[in-house]
Amino acid sequence: MGRLRFGPSGLAADVDPELAVAEVADAGFDACEVGFVSGFKLDYPLAERLGAAAREHDVAISVHAPLAGFMGHLDQGKKYRMAVGMLDHTAGLAAACGAEVVVFHPGFLLGRERQDALDAVVAQLELLGERLEGKGRLVPFGVEVMGRVRELGSLDDVLELAGRVPFVRPVLDFAHLHATSDGAYTEPEAFAVALEATDPVLEPGSSFHIHFSDIAYANRNETKHLPYGEGTLRAEPLGAALARFERPATVISESPDEASHQAVRAALNAAGPLP
Repeated sequence: MGRLRFGPSGLAADVDPELAVAEVADAGFDACEVGFVSGFKLDYPLAERLGAAAREHDVAISVHAPLAGFMGHLDQGKKYRMAVGMLDHTAGLAAACGAEVVVFHPGFLLGRERQDALDAVVAQLELLGERLEGKGRLVPFGVEVMGRVRELGSLDDVLELAGRVPFVRPVLDFAHLHATSDGAYTEPEAFAVALEATDPVLEPGSSFHIHFSDIAYANRNETKHLPYGEGTLRAEPLGAALARFERPATVISESPDEASHQAVRAALNAAGPLP
């Protein structure tokens, strides 16, 4: 089993980055995902300080792009240009803090057939990649499995995008997979199937990047993240499945409270000791 890192989604934005990272490490975590979902809370000097603190405390940093930062727009109008700007800025901050991956959402069907929408996402990601490469900020991007069955973001969608765009990799959100499968992720085998499908798409040495929380859902669509134990998704089967792979993994808890973060960590620890 490769190294398994674990930590929360979210970093205290109202304190110095050194203190925020120290708090993560003191809580027993060695990973953290910094969210820009609702806006950019870091500038470049702060991002550099964040990266230095993360290296000092051996905390792996990832970042989550704003929700509007998706590709596959119907045209290259205002919304597309805004999304490109958001992803460009996110990539710059990710490079400054040494983030392992920029997590982003795959976009929407927008009335198109699924394959047409996927082709549009690929074409716009390729343009984005050229732009970022020219600026020296072409960092790995992780496209997230989503929690709604009638939109882009199934596991197959994410694997196709990662297979077609060299700087893109899959991000497995098992809460979303549990929701869209009507609660099928209860045994290690279900988790292992998703991991086995993802493994060949990843570069050697790179980590599985995983989101996890308990989840409420209806009609195979997510409704909200739950405190751990209130739904039917459990972390022990994930830990058992990860133990089958040599590839390292980073598991980010999207649970709504600290007690749930610690409970998920303990459950993963039951399958194999965390550092």
